[in-house]
Amino acid sequence: MKGERIAQLELLLRSHPEGLRRAEIARKLGLHRSTISRYVDELSKNEDLTEKDGLLILGSTDVDVEKEDLSIYESIAFNMSAEALMKNLEIQNPHLASGLRKIASNMRSYAPKVSENIITIADKIDKSVEKNRNATQAYNKILEVMIDCWVSGHIARIWALMKEREEEIEIAPYFIGYKEELGGRNPITVTGRLRHTKNIVTIPLSQIRNAVMLDETYTIPDNLKPFRRNDDEKAIDPVDMIPLRLHVKERSALNSLADVIHGEMAIDRESDGSYVCSFEAENSIELTLRLIQSGKSVEILAPESYRKKFVKYLKDILSTYESNC
Repeated sequence: MKGERIAQLELLLRSHPEGLRRAEIARKLGLHRSTISRYVDELSKNEDLTEKDGLLILGSTDVDVEKEDLSIYESIAFNMSAEALMKNLEIQNPHLASGLRKIASNMRSYAPKVSENIITIADKIDKSVEKNRNATQAYNKILEVMIDCWVSGHIARIWALMKEREEEIEIAPYFIGYKEELGGRNPITVTGRLRHTKNIVTIPLSQIRNAVMLDETYTIPDNLKPFRRNDDEKAIDPVDMIPLRLHVKERSALNSLADVIHGEMAIDRESDGSYVCSFEAENSIELTLRLIQSGKSVEILAPESYRKKFVKYLKDILSTYESNC
């Protein structure tokens, strides 16, 4: 779990090259600030981590990094792409303007005209953001939350307009990007798995009214293939599965797993009348709750990583009650 958190911290800092404050990192990862400090110390042992003006930055701020210039053809192609992107975005993003300016500044010495044009595009984006401040602030805040969830591997709780009514749902974001639609529209969408199901949904960001990051984490399956298009014949099952091995004292306890997504069970009877059950099951909070429901009738044998995660979950529940006694 500790290694996973350090990896999440590294990904989060890589997605914010300008740096983040410790309090902001703690909020985004759902951890206490003192815990973040320990993870920062661990990460700094293997990565070049610096702190400047209260901002943690992955990479040195003092060493000049050698930059590889774009060719004139690459520069013009990038310029045209920036113009197309500006025209196709439903709502402009201040991070896009900031990124364009950074790239344009590196072009000034060898492509001054292209650099000037890209800065003009960035200025237009900023003006659009300011002109539609109310809409862009809410939209971009939601986009930032969804990106943070995607980068750090956290489930998001969102309130979205679904079938003409607002619904509260929880989603594991697998991809954030553009979706081609008839009429030339290319809205930014979030594609992911609905929590406790194997259903994959794609939701336009403009339909999301609010979003928050949950403490629950998820992993994208290693064997995940490209998502199904409307003309595909076969559905793709992208559910994150883990290979479970359970010691079952009462076979009837397996009934509690009936509502959990799982594969075929291999059940071997032991000499003492108990069973060892092996199967793949969805890696979700639903599985954890069903195992708790089984009580002492079921013990997790493997994998060890899930066994430790389960024990920690039980200790967290117990500590909640002990603190109130």
